[in-house]
Amino acid sequence: MTRYAYLGPEGTFTQQALLSWVADAEHEQVPLGSVDAALDALRAGDVDAAVVPIENSVEGGVSATLDALTSGDPLVVVGEVLVPITFVACARPGTALGAARAIGTHSHAWAQVRGWAGGRAPQAIYVPTLSTASAAKDLAEHPGEVGYDVAVCAPIAAEHFGLEVVAHDIGDMSNAVTRFVVVSRPDWLPAPTGRDKTTVVLYQRSDRAGGLLELLEQFAVRGINMTRLESRPTKESMGSYCFSIDLEGHVQDERVGAALMSLHRVCADVRFLGSYPAAAGTPISVDPITSDAAFVAARQWLDRLRRLGG
Repeated sequence: MTRYAYLGPEGTFTQQALLSWVADAEHEQVPLGSVDAALDALRAGDVDAAVVPIENSVEGGVSATLDALTSGDPLVVVGEVLVPITFVACARPGTALGAARAIGTHSHAWAQVRGWAGGRAPQAIYVPTLSTASAAKDLAEHPGEVGYDVAVCAPIAAEHFGLEVVAHDIGDMSNAVTRFVVVSRPDWLPAPTGRDKTTVVLYQRSDRAGGLLELLEQFAVRGINMTRLESRPTKESMGSYCFSIDLEGHVQDERVGAALMSLHRVCADVRFLGSYPAAAGTPISVDPITSDAAFVAARQWLDRLRRLGG
């Protein structure tokens, strides 16, 4: 039986992503209080995989996940799940939304409901929580200690913890989606499907004019499309950044392999975070001059030339 850690408690969107990933497969769920805790449990061998949020359509990358994957013992992403996000505001029975003094939720959820809160509860301050579900759980179990009287969470969390929904579908963006990744220890990779994504973190040798361009050119000249590019502080010194990148393709694709080899040559470090099927499932369009066949033919041509000098 596969054991999955996930950002808990029960009722988070992360659990929803996990349930979508495993479907009817036999598994065990291990809710943990933070992204770091879930990935640490995976590194320690206490679980077989972990499901954590990595990006949403409103706030972009989830910094806690990006940083946790970049540091520590290596891990790899083996899959991703897209979850449409719908929020509710909930409270203990008898609490009126208009009387709310504070609203508790996760920072990424707050970014998606700020406009609603400003219109419906302008007097309420924001209180950050570890997750949307923990906001509901703590309000239900410790109402006098949490510092807020309304929680923003998934509908399933409000129901699970016995809270009363005081407002439905409160997101500022009706089409908000969060992307979750399934993470494993680096002892296997999914086979290429033609609909794949690869995630890497690049470290520059030095901060200089044109340095980032030099890195990105390795993808451009090989016809590789990037789907996400974010800078993250290395935490070594002020102004020291690395670059977290998602790109179309699999490490076993010739064009991706060639790009990674060049990056390994020009970067101070390349952290490979996995190749895996993209959740969207859209086949990747590859120009004939950057196809696997084109790379193989070019290598065979070069081998023939080298044999002449042998």
